[in-house]
Amino acid sequence: MSTGRLFILFLFISLGSYLVSCNNSELPDKKKCDCISSEKRDSSAYAIDSTFKFIQGALLATRFKSFEELKSVIKIEYFTDSSKAKNANYKNPTVRITHCSNGFEVINVVESGLSQGDMSKAKKGNIWDRLHFLFNSPYAVTNRVELNKAYLLSRRMTELFGEGDPAFYDLAQNAMKNINTHDLAFMNLRDSSEKGYLNSFNHITSQAFITSCFSEQLADFIGDSHERYFHPELITGNFSADQTNDLDNGPVDNYVDLINNEWGQELGKVLRKKFNINDSTQWTPELLANYLNEIQSYYSWAFQIGFNPVSNEDELVIRFSNKLNSVLLGSTESK
Repeated sequence: MSTGRLFILFLFISLGSYLVSCNNSELPDKKKCDCISSEKRDSSAYAIDSTFKFIQGALLATRFKSFEELKSVIKIEYFTDSSKAKNANYKNPTVRITHCSNGFEVINVVESGLSQGDMSKAKKGNIWDRLHFLFNSPYAVTNRVELNKAYLLSRRMTELFGEGDPAFYDLAQNAMKNINTHDLAFMNLRDSSEKGYLNSFNHITSQAFITSCFSEQLADFIGDSHERYFHPELITGNFSADQTNDLDNGPVDNYVDLINNEWGQELGKVLRKKFNINDSTQWTPELLANYLNEIQSYYSWAFQIGFNPVSNEDELVIRFSNKLNSVLLGSTESK
């Protein structure tokens, strides 16, 4: 791949904005924080709807009837310039989203940075515009090879891997098709829409794979960039009434995505250790089927629904295992 094409590719991956995701360097260890889970709270002390008493880990955006309902389950804090948070000093407008479930807490911190206009200027401008973007996006520059590989896995690349090339989204679709307890899963009709299980599965599955195959930091960078690109207001909380009331494309959907990204990263770390995944792992159909069945087991626990198992003989499994090897190892063709 030429240098120019690679530059454009990782610019596209960055989606026009550079975000600094705050991890352990700026906050207490987000994996070890003790917290009071909403499902364990006493209903007389907390005004939590019964719908949320059994939330464990991942969330469904379609279960929330308003932004206020979402804020009864997750904590959203906004910090302006020079605001001081506990153990942190944010130089730019920043949002910190916290979710506690089953006594386990995840935190996603997103700080404002380069905008879509900066990316557009870099793509269409002169060499100095590009150098400005590169200078202000050191993480994207340093990790451009990994970002390129994650991008290939995240998209259907028929021109490279042939017709029917699968992506993370197809794995999420397959998990939704495998749900076998429809009476439990779809009591809320919105859960069967694009913004229901499918959206949650897509975010968690992709973040788990990127974390297992690359790193939590890379997954965090990609996930936060995606959300920030579409809604810069997520950083400041300055939403219009129309945005707040838009349950499908407003802050409810986007903050749930940011939290689900964190749960996906946690899952990815667990599965990386369980299956001893590293940069030289050969992804057989058996390994991939086992990995996907573990993801479905997590969904079963989190959403309290059942699934049909994934088979290593499924065409999707065979094709995606080939794609993983082709992208990560350069050893197998997916066509």
